[in-house]
Amino acid sequence: MAETGKKAADENAAVDATPNVSEVHVTDASTTAEVEAVLDAPVERGEPILQVRNLVKHFPLTQGILFKKQVGAVKAVDGVSFDLYQGETLGIVGESGCGKSTVAKLLMTLERATAGEVFYKGQDITKLSGRALKAVRRNIQMVFQDPYTSLNPRMTVGDIIGEPFEIHPEAAPKGDRRKRVRELLDVVGLNPEYINRYPHQFSGGQRQRIGIARGLALNPEIIICDEPVSALDVSVQAQVVNLMEKLQDEFNLSYIFIAHDLSIVRHISDRVGVMYLGKMAEIGTDTEIYDHPTHPYTQALLSAVPVPDPDAREGRERIILTGDVPSPANPPSGCRFRTRCWKAQDKCAEEVPLLAVPEVFAGKTIPAAHESACHFAEEKQVVGAA
Repeated sequence: MAETGKKAADENAAVDATPNVSEVHVTDASTTAEVEAVLDAPVERGEPILQVRNLVKHFPLTQGILFKKQVGAVKAVDGVSFDLYQGETLGIVGESGCGKSTVAKLLMTLERATAGEVFYKGQDITKLSGRALKAVRRNIQMVFQDPYTSLNPRMTVGDIIGEPFEIHPEAAPKGDRRKRVRELLDVVGLNPEYINRYPHQFSGGQRQRIGIARGLALNPEIIICDEPVSALDVSVQAQVVNLMEKLQDEFNLSYIFIAHDLSIVRHISDRVGVMYLGKMAEIGTDTEIYDHPTHPYTQALLSAVPVPDPDAREGRERIILTGDVPSPANPPSGCRFRTRCWKAQDKCAEEVPLLAVPEVFAGKTIPAAHESACHFAEEKQVVGAA
């Protein structure tokens, strides 16, 4: 009981420090049947369906051939917390290597977390295995970055989209699976007659539609999109993004949308989280992040976005970051962005900034009053993604 009370106190303290995360109502189901019952429970729109707390993933660095010895660790994800609400899209952006895709794999339990918790409907899925984990994966699906390598070239489209029914036979009776696959092809805008074709017979945008159809097969509640449009042409990107928005309304889906393109993320996302070197630097609504950024890293990112308006482009300030991105195997002390930040002071090297509303904006109902992990957070006018 004492341990449970301490955990609740720690959770409440975290909620107070970071308004972006809500209190977790933990459901400790002891049997597989109880876990499945919890996972099948409905969640009201606007309520948190996925709650991530202090998620950590360290990949060990070893020496030796026969007798391996760990000499360090790559801190790919190092204490990430956020909530995903039913029916919303949470965008995650950041430079290559900041840990975005690792977060996606941890949420799918394709990688096991070093520490931290992922609560799906109050159930910590990082500790599940076997049949209980299989039930979770039915409700949380993924669309991968490369629409070609994520599809088996030896399988027809019908077999690819129908494969989830082989793994979860309860989702569709055996005699109706072919019909269900044709319906899914029609839902994503492909001709159902393409069911016997192979992936190489489709364009990049069509292949990504096939990947989306496969993700929809089991009627999931959450779809994690790991840069789903980065390998596509601009016109095709717009088609796929519009399709995903249409499907979200139709099937009441919640998205975690990972991408580099800040314009696309703003278009599709309700809230946006900015990651840097394994940590969340800033998080808020799309308007708060894009029009009122307070973290220097977010401001630098937005200043690099191409602007189609020549007048706006000529008058804006371009923020050039000096130095290279530090190694995740040996990140800087304190604030991880301090080695490239123009605001860095001694405090930045000594204290890790919390992801919370900056004191200067505390108690104010203005767009700048959102969570930012910076000791000296302040607004800066940046012409960013439209």
